[in-house]
Amino acid sequence: MGTGFSGEVATYYARHRRGYPPEVLDAVVGAFGLDDGDTVIDLGCGTGQLSLPLAARVGAVLGVDPEPDMLALARRAALDAGVTNAAWLLGADSDLPVLGRLLGERAVGALCVAVAIHFMDRGALFRAARPLLRPGGGVVVITDGAPLWSQDAEWSRALRGCLEGLLGRPVTATCQTDDAGRRRNRDALAAAGYRVVESSVEYAAPLTVHDLVGGVFSAMSPDLLPSPEGRAAFAVEVRGALGGRESVTERVRVSLQFGLPG
Repeated sequence: MGTGFSGEVATYYARHRRGYPPEVLDAVVGAFGLDDGDTVIDLGCGTGQLSLPLAARVGAVLGVDPEPDMLALARRAALDAGVTNAAWLLGADSDLPVLGRLLGERAVGALCVAVAIHFMDRGALFRAARPLLRPGGGVVVITDGAPLWSQDAEWSRALRGCLEGLLGRPVTATCQTDDAGRRRNRDALAAAGYRVVESSVEYAAPLTVHDLVGGVFSAMSPDLLPSPEGRAAFAVEVRGALGGRESVTERVRVSLQFGLPG
């Protein structure tokens, strides 16, 4: 798993990637019967959007990510929030077998992968997770629906037009959050011997122009990130494409795919 989210991109990620509503955390905790005796791995943890609130529900969270800048921001956020039961480890999905040997067999209540599964080898990951999971534990893959630039909304189409102008090419990336991506998750979980259960949480979220622009930059590689002047110009363009509006409403559908003991 390699992501390229470093430098200023990581900062945009920390500032503009939203966390999860309590209903998502309730679903994860309930699916595996998690409590303060459990350790949870958040693989591809980014800057801690899932790790930090989950830490309040379990004994310990281990956030794992291949980008040092993301982990540094996650650690800082944990300190700022007074979270003392989260640890941060530089690593990738291919490191899970070694991590299992360090933790011990049957030591993990849940393996969580949120908005990062498209960077991973699903089949190998789900197979490697099985020896780590305590009885009743499992895997959950969380996706946040379509990216900001590919939603069925007028504001999203306007944003996509601005982004395509910035990049000079059509923008079609879905980050595998679509039906085909979720089907790949489901098939790989089943092939690894899990019983698959799916649910979703839907909610409305306000987004300012600042959030839209920051969300776009949080998904770019550092070499594509415009200069500070270019970023300011892009924000002006997005605001104009929205007819001068300063905010929009996103309809978010969080998908949860649970891999439960077979």
